[in-house]
Amino acid sequence: MKLNYKEFGEGKPIIILHGLMGMLDNWQAPAKMLWDNWRVIIVDLRNHGHSPQSDKHNYDVMVADVLELMDDLSIAKAHLLGHSMGGKVVMVFAQQHPERVDKLIVADIGPKYYPPHHQDVLAALDAVPLDQLERRTEAEDYMKPHLSQAGVRQFLMKSLYHPSKDTFDWRFNLASIKKNIENVGQATDEADYEGDTLFIRGGNSNYITDEDWPDIKMLFPNSYLITIEDAGHWLHAEKPQEFVEAVQEFLAI
Repeated sequence: MKLNYKEFGEGKPIIILHGLMGMLDNWQAPAKMLWDNWRVIIVDLRNHGHSPQSDKHNYDVMVADVLELMDDLSIAKAHLLGHSMGGKVVMVFAQQHPERVDKLIVADIGPKYYPPHHQDVLAALDAVPLDQLERRTEAEDYMKPHLSQAGVRQFLMKSLYHPSKDTFDWRFNLASIKKNIENVGQATDEADYEGDTLFIRGGNSNYITDEDWPDIKMLFPNSYLITIEDAGHWLHAEKPQEFVEAVQEFLAI
């Protein structure tokens, strides 16, 4: 699958992958903070943003998509950075194609199995009558009874767009995501990856706990953990300066 992407800067390539229901636009600000030193490529994963949609949505096919992109761009080896679902993609990519990875950065996700936990988000999205909306702001009103976190509602609203003048739709393929939601949480423990790896977690997030770390070290023996205090799951948006500094320091080693 030919993925949509944008690139900035010159130098060693670093490919950045967003999380579930995100898109490359979520990463433009961090990308611009990195482009002085690297060739930064931000990507829309399948079923997200402007990339093609598909009934298939699992880590094997997403890894194959990223590999195809690297081949199309004549990139033999790259730094890989992924957040949440994108973090799972880069972990599996590194396990399957270690020779194509320079350094690996995983943002606020571990390789363990995560049971489906997006029910409130999916309920909020299902509550939005796309064919009845007259203004974008109305969508948030429909989501509020199902989704109390204003930040998450605003994040989802970024993917609401006009496919034509009087219609609304989501940039992500909601039907495929709902069908394959179990795949999003699957464990990525099929093989060890011995390359240099940085895990960055938010201090207010529970996606990577202290108890998880010994198991992570078993699969990624040359890994390091950094905690960004006062940040949650969307740590790159909440603390962009601290996040980018952690990435820069790791890549400079």
